[in-house]
Amino acid sequence: MTAGPTVSAGYAGALLDYAVSQGADRERLLDRSRIAVDRLLDQDNRVPMASYVALMRAAKDLCDAPALGLEFGAATRFDAFSIVGLICQSAGTMGEALQHLNRYRRLIAEVDIQGEGERFEIAAKNGGLWLEDRRPDPDAFPELTEETFARFVCEVARVHPDAPFVKAVEVTHSRPGHAADYDRILKAPVIFGADRNAMLIDASWLDLPTTGANAYVFGVFNERAEALLKRLQESSTVRGRVESLLLPRLHLGEADMETTARAMGLSRQTLYRRLKAEGTSFDQVLDGLRRETALSYLESDRLSVNETAYLVGFSDRSAFSRAFKRWTGRSPRG
Repeated sequence: MTAGPTVSAGYAGALLDYAVSQGADRERLLDRSRIAVDRLLDQDNRVPMASYVALMRAAKDLCDAPALGLEFGAATRFDAFSIVGLICQSAGTMGEALQHLNRYRRLIAEVDIQGEGERFEIAAKNGGLWLEDRRPDPDAFPELTEETFARFVCEVARVHPDAPFVKAVEVTHSRPGHAADYDRILKAPVIFGADRNAMLIDASWLDLPTTGANAYVFGVFNERAEALLKRLQESSTVRGRVESLLLPRLHLGEADMETTARAMGLSRQTLYRRLKAEGTSFDQVLDGLRRETALSYLESDRLSVNETAYLVGFSDRSAFSRAFKRWTGRSPRG
C-alpha cells in the first residue's frame, strides 16, 4: 500500500474506461497518472489519491472536456465498479443506502473527516433538509464534488425518474466556465462560492425503495466489505504495507527485504527497525503471508499443490510441503 490516501482500483478503472470511451488514449492516461495497469486488474486494489487526481486532470485535457467530472458521475453506475455500490443497491431504502455509504466510504476513497460525524450528513437548515458532503479542503479537487453530486442525482433518476430529489445545490468552488453543464446534469439551481458543498433535498427521498433490496445478497456483500475495510485499516501499519507489496510479487521471486524496502522508499535497516517496533520481522511477515495465501488457494479447490507452491514463492513442491506441515501440522491436501 502506498503512503497517503487512496481510492479503489475499481473507481480509478471506471474513470479510465470512461475517458477512453470519450476519445482519450489509454496509454497516455496511464502514463500521466502514473498508475500501473496491473493495479487495475482487481477492483479491490488501491491506487494513490494523487494518481486519481492526475488521471482526472489528464482525462479532461485529453478529451477536451471541462465538465468530464460531472459527465463521469452521470454516465457510470456505482454498482458496476464498487462493492459499496452493490451494498447501497441491495439496501432497503435510500436512507439506509446512505448509512452504508458512510460506513464503507473509505473503500471508495479515503477522505478523512475532521472531528465527529459522517462524510455525508443530513441536516436541517433554513426550513429545508440538506445532504452535505463534509470532506475537507474540497476546492483542492472540485471534480470530486462534481462527480459525487452528479452520481447522487443520476443514480436516483435511473431508479425513480419521477421522484422529487434535489431542489438546489451549493458548492464551495467558484463558478467554472462549464457552469451550464451543472444545470443540465444536476437539474437544480446551483450557487457557486458557497460555504459548503450541499444539496437541498426532498425529505421523501430517504424513504424511497432501492430496486435491488435483498437481505441475503446484502449480507454477502456486507461481509465482503467488512473484510476489505479491515484490510484497508490494517494497511496503515508498516506490516500492512509490506504485505500489500509482497502479495503480487510472491511468485516472481522478488519477495525479499531489500526489494521491498526500496519499493517503500526506505533503507533495509529502517524497514527492519519499523517492523521491530510493531513486534514483528520481515521473515515473519513473509512467512505469515505465504501461509494465509496458501491456505486460501488450497481451500478454494481450484489450484493444485504444485500451482499453489509456485504462486506463494516456493521453487519446488517438497520445500512447500515442509513449510505447510510446519504451519498446519499436516501435508497439503493430506
